[in-house]
Amino acid sequence: MSEPRYSWQPGATFTTLERRAAMLRSARQYFSVTRALEVETPTLSRNAVSDVHLSSVHATVCGRPTWLHTSPEYPMKRLLAAGSGDIYQIARVYRDNEHGRYHNPEFTMIEWYRLNHDHHQLMEDVETLIGCMLPSRCIDRAERMTYQEVMLMYAGVNAFDNDNEILYAALVRHGIDVPASIENERDALLDLIMSTLVGPKLGQSGLMFVYDYPASQAALARIRGNVASRFEAYLDGMELANGFHELSDSTEQRARFNADNIQRQQRGLPVNAVDEHFLSALSHGLPDCSGVALGFDRLVMCAIGAKHIDEALAFSFGRT
Repeated sequence: MSEPRYSWQPGATFTTLERRAAMLRSARQYFSVTRALEVETPTLSRNAVSDVHLSSVHATVCGRPTWLHTSPEYPMKRLLAAGSGDIYQIARVYRDNEHGRYHNPEFTMIEWYRLNHDHHQLMEDVETLIGCMLPSRCIDRAERMTYQEVMLMYAGVNAFDNDNEILYAALVRHGIDVPASIENERDALLDLIMSTLVGPKLGQSGLMFVYDYPASQAALARIRGNVASRFEAYLDGMELANGFHELSDSTEQRARFNADNIQRQQRGLPVNAVDEHFLSALSHGLPDCSGVALGFDRLVMCAIGAKHIDEALAFSFGRT
């Protein structure tokens, strides 16, 4: 979407802004009824994220290098380890190099954690919350399929057994340009298949959950055999939410951070120091819980039938 240069006017209509406000009221009411505490944690962090797929926005504060958070996950887990119980946060988050039809560098995330829930129970929670915010779109029970099932159905590949050559060939066969840098990176090929061939076809008739991702894509989720206890929610071909049955082993988490940094080094990305406060909280003891982050602006897009995220925001990056 092209935007007029130096436009001072909002991109979203006031009808849309009223819809956003109503949806947020519904979310807060739902969390109040289900006894989750609303919390606020710092936007600034002394550590950038290690995930190779995310880029933190740098800021210098009081002469010290800091970063704007890509999600409030780490400090929220510190609260969980300290005994908070169920918590949620409606946060402004920031991700560099993400600007396009479904991305704005600054956006609104709803993140929450439920104690004694696995990822299947949390899917039910996500479905109920979205139903409260978007009742007209959540009449029937959401569809649930495994990662293996959707990759076979929509791309014709076996995500766990096919070799890289077959994954690459599937992309080429569908006319997808594959960067030479990822031709031998299995998870990068799988991500490209999901984002181009599979994801846009999901959730077209209603909310849909994809679960049991490959263990290599666990991020901060627990691993069971060759799968991660992780899910994503889709609606109108857009990924709305990413949830985990949370990893609580600090040793394993440190190993994953270190593995991230090895990948970052191999890709020519900055190597980022790990968040020792977060790891100390895990060492102290994270209660059994599951957590999820939901992209609120994309849900607003679904609510108003928008084709571009700018339509869901008062002032997108292009108007700042």
